[in-house]
Amino acid sequence: MTNIQTKKELNDEYQNVKYILTSSMRTKLLLVLYEHSKKLEDIRKDLKKPSATILHGLKELENKNLIHKIQKYYELTSNGYILTTNMIKLIENWYSINKSKQFWNSHDLSDIPEEILKDIYLLKDVEYETSTTSDLSNAFNKYIQLLLNSTELKIILPIYSENHFKYIIDFLNENKPSKLELIVNEKILNSIKQNQNLEKSLLENENVTVKCIEQDLKLFLTCSDNFMSLTLFLKDGHYDDSQILIGKDKNALKWALNLIQCFTN
Repeated sequence: MTNIQTKKELNDEYQNVKYILTSSMRTKLLLVLYEHSKKLEDIRKDLKKPSATILHGLKELENKNLIHKIQKYYELTSNGYILTTNMIKLIENWYSINKSKQFWNSHDLSDIPEEILKDIYLLKDVEYETSTTSDLSNAFNKYIQLLLNSTELKIILPIYSENHFKYIIDFLNENKPSKLELIVNEKILNSIKQNQNLEKSLLENENVTVKCIEQDLKLFLTCSDNFMSLTLFLKDGHYDDSQILIGKDKNALKWALNLIQCFTN
């Protein structure tokens, strides 16, 4: 298949997607049938629309092989189920991005792999925290509070920060038994080795695993047993600790672990 053929086929499929998404009725019908099949009267109650309008939309979706009728029940076809699953994912991705749009718009995303960005919907329940002129350390303090209340940590650390190392060591000392997996580049690892206190507290600690990677990543990611957090670099290359995303649900933790695995597998 040539690139020209691929683009043409994608354009054809785009027209089909556009056909669904530009009609609120067609979209709502797919969503209302996503969980289980329903009779016309049940659909009418859910959508609060007249039968004629609903039947017209159902007929359009039947013609596209997205739903079918079995006796008195309408249900999604396999094609309809797959399309609706991805449509929900698209809606949730949009919601997740829009909810934290200031964070995403102002930072460098180049080191977050495409396959991970496609699953941004997993962060739909994260909290966006930012520092203010009256509280310059708000974001950092929220992070430290969560860090010190954890028992296991996986951290992609892209900066050499005495301040962060101090609290990481506090975590190791105060939360026993504790476990830390630290992912750093060679430059940061060498800096740790040159600091006697850090070398003893981290490199010689049996509860700490240090992984050295080649990339100079522009993301600071923490994943623990009960939270994940993400801070990024500004587009001008400077690290920004004034804005942070914090997630405590299983979807956010899954997203963070998937991102970590991209650099450690």
